[in-house]
Amino acid sequence: MQKSLLIKGGRVIDPASGLDDVTDLLLRNGHIAAIGPDRKVADTADETFSARGLIVAPGFIDLHVHLREPGQSYKESITTGTEAAAAGGFTSVCAMPNTAPVNDSAEVTAWMQSPERGAVVNVFPIAAATKGSQGTELSDYRALRRAGAVAITDDGKPILEDHIMEEALRLAAKVGFPVIQHAEDTRVTAGASMNAGPVSFRLGLRGWPNDAESSIVARDIDLARRTRAHLHVAHISTAEALHAVERVRHGGVNVTCEVTPHHFTLIDENIGEYDTHYKMNPPLRSAEDREAMIKGLLTGTIDCIATDHAPHARHEKEVEFDRASFGITGLETALAIALTELHHKRKMPLKRIIELFSTNPARIIGLRGRGIIEEGAHADITIFNPNAKWKLDVRQSKSRSRNTPFDGVNFMGRPVATVVAGRLVHAL
Repeated sequence: MQKSLLIKGGRVIDPASGLDDVTDLLLRNGHIAAIGPDRKVADTADETFSARGLIVAPGFIDLHVHLREPGQSYKESITTGTEAAAAGGFTSVCAMPNTAPVNDSAEVTAWMQSPERGAVVNVFPIAAATKGSQGTELSDYRALRRAGAVAITDDGKPILEDHIMEEALRLAAKVGFPVIQHAEDTRVTAGASMNAGPVSFRLGLRGWPNDAESSIVARDIDLARRTRAHLHVAHISTAEALHAVERVRHGGVNVTCEVTPHHFTLIDENIGEYDTHYKMNPPLRSAEDREAMIKGLLTGTIDCIATDHAPHARHEKEVEFDRASFGITGLETALAIALTELHHKRKMPLKRIIELFSTNPARIIGLRGRGIIEEGAHADITIFNPNAKWKLDVRQSKSRSRNTPFDGVNFMGRPVATVVAGRLVHAL
């Protein structure tokens, strides 16, 4: 029998139910057993965690993570990636399919969820939309769903052919999958390594324009309207693409979107003199685009924050800028960035922060019993201190890789403890 855990005296915030109160949570057998003050749940727990002065939230869910297994464990493993997730306050991660081999089968989906992988948080695979992510033949969506996949995407290899994307949306709607699209017209961006603009001109690097993203978003929205499917736009980064989503937000089209912490924090000027820690896909955009992302978060047009955690080995980043791999790590800094930039600087309420990290991701991906604090729900809990001051030392990262531009940055706010299925998997 699993031990019970009492989380005592924290400020419990659950946007889904409207709960916002200093109270206790009793967790037992992987579920929330009771919510209430001492007199209701006292003396029944095997362990107690004092959350006084802390925020207690439904477990955070990252919809966009690269765990690199199978096939690229020199960058990350499911064990190290989920340890980083726990350190960042995430109780669940959705793993992208660009592995080796590509996760386009029930066998790979099942392999990723096997206990032998050593995951310390929940792993929900997102499977390839097409076989081998080649954009020509659809994967077996029904078999993938039975095996535990929660969505489909070809991620870094976006589906460009209209008829294939429409076919994917139609089948996904029947199966109950969201279709996640990395919106990039790779016919336009081939050979580009950063955003097109004055900075790329100064550095002599080929850039890609905003419409390489917004044109795909507009096309996909039209197809989603036609097929009545759920389209989710991954790591949106341009004002034009966000406006396309905003225009149909209340027009009967089921479209949601996510943004990364780096796209509402950094801009292309941060690249400086070819610093590859600032090379990512989509690229860092202009200050105007960054402000559009922040506005979208504040107004609700953007549904959630996802890290696009993309670990790379040192030799893949310490090369010429145009040869370096795209991507940065993000699991251990996402909440701190959001609290610093959105809560403290932009006065975003903590309730909205929790919606972006927990409530809305659970809704988007259809994870019932998660992203909510109520009796009987999964005992996945994130506990954080919104006022803790700290500095990131990347040498202490749980991730196998160190490719982050935030090393040495001071933050206000951080995770304190992470509880998965009623078990404390990380605590400061």
